[in-house]
Amino acid sequence: MNFRFSAEDTIVAPATAPGVGAIGIVRLSGTQAIAIAERIFYGKPLSKQPTHTLRWGKIQEKERIIDEVVAAVFRAPGSYTGEDTVEFYCHGSPYILAEVVDLCIREGARQAMPGEFTQRAFIQGKLDLTQAEAVADLIASANKASHEIAIMQMRGGISSELSQLREQLIHFTALIELELDFSDEDVAFANRKELEELIAAIENKVVDLIQSFTYGNAIKNGVPVAIIGKPNVGKSTLLNALLQEERAIVSDIAGTTRDSIEETMTIEGITFRFIDTAGIRETDDVIEAIGVQRAKEKVKQSQVVIHLYEDDTRLLDQLAEDLSGKLVFNLASKADLSGRNVIEEAVLLQQYPAYKHFSISVKTGYHIDKLKSELVAYFQEQRSGHDVIVSHLRHKEALEKTLAALQQVSEGLANSLPGDLLSLHLKDALYYLGSITGKIDVDQDILGAIFGKFCIGK
Repeated sequence: MNFRFSAEDTIVAPATAPGVGAIGIVRLSGTQAIAIAERIFYGKPLSKQPTHTLRWGKIQEKERIIDEVVAAVFRAPGSYTGEDTVEFYCHGSPYILAEVVDLCIREGARQAMPGEFTQRAFIQGKLDLTQAEAVADLIASANKASHEIAIMQMRGGISSELSQLREQLIHFTALIELELDFSDEDVAFANRKELEELIAAIENKVVDLIQSFTYGNAIKNGVPVAIIGKPNVGKSTLLNALLQEERAIVSDIAGTTRDSIEETMTIEGITFRFIDTAGIRETDDVIEAIGVQRAKEKVKQSQVVIHLYEDDTRLLDQLAEDLSGKLVFNLASKADLSGRNVIEEAVLLQQYPAYKHFSISVKTGYHIDKLKSELVAYFQEQRSGHDVIVSHLRHKEALEKTLAALQQVSEGLANSLPGDLLSLHLKDALYYLGSITGKIDVDQDILGAIFGKFCIGK
């Protein structure tokens, strides 16, 4: 998709979601926005209205009245895009909105591409790239936690953090560059000890930002939770209990669940993607074997694993490598049944100290709330250690490249590397940091990838 910006174009698109509603908005932006709007708006002349004002009138094509509307005028640079902008607040008929857009196009506007309004805001300096991406995140936010991250980023949370790091690096890079200009005089402007301390401090901050991605990505996309165990231990019953609906088929026949079933649920503002998997066992049934293999794949892909068991926990040993680094609940299922030979918690803690162990009964509801609260508590704890949260893979990858460049600076200082080579590594770090917010010459492909994900009209 070509996202090359042309200041000569005036663009138009509906700014509200498709479908019937009480109100629908059509947005015009560009140098001719007010002039085009005035040619189809019958009311007080929009060209004479001050910025941030509303006027009632009619949209007409010659004698044909299309709608009675309210027109909002936003003059550059005080608009969302930084350009002259007019918004028509129409009745929310898809037909009316389409007619208004078509009329604007016939008067000289162009249909906006996905994300083009926000792209113009970026190019006009109203937003940096992280804030632009946060607009899309805010629109897509489906829970309290993802909303909070998007709001923080849109208000410049990560931008402010990175700006401080860049300013410090720019200062030392400039001093080293100055040394190179006076290389014949053997003058040192940049204190190597101070630079070493600064690089170490920035490395720590970058590492913290990279580590926050685990939480940020989980919150943005939902936390994948695999429910595993041998056949007939109550996995599907647990899924139904968590969702409070009969989503998965339950029976006493082992191997009822042949494939993974995934459902989402928001608990205290955090979205979890619960995945009911096939019972894991050795089997000659070809279809069931495929389900078992998929269950093991879901374990690898998940951040949380809920293991249900009745008699033994040998499955934990079989999957030990795939469970490493994950939040694992080892739950003794069917605690309501008498005569159960439940393994003592002390023994389990000794065998599997990194896992959480307790009994559960879906039938009576015993410890269902405990499971939910511990899930939420874990991710709230993950959040508490970070002031700023990274939720985009693009940001994480740029930070990892920044860290690699900084480590090269550290090694260079330790090995008394000359200033010209130190300067190259510092410039690499500055480039990768700048690529996150757009404070470099951003490649058109990057812009296309970012803004192409937006809806038309935003």
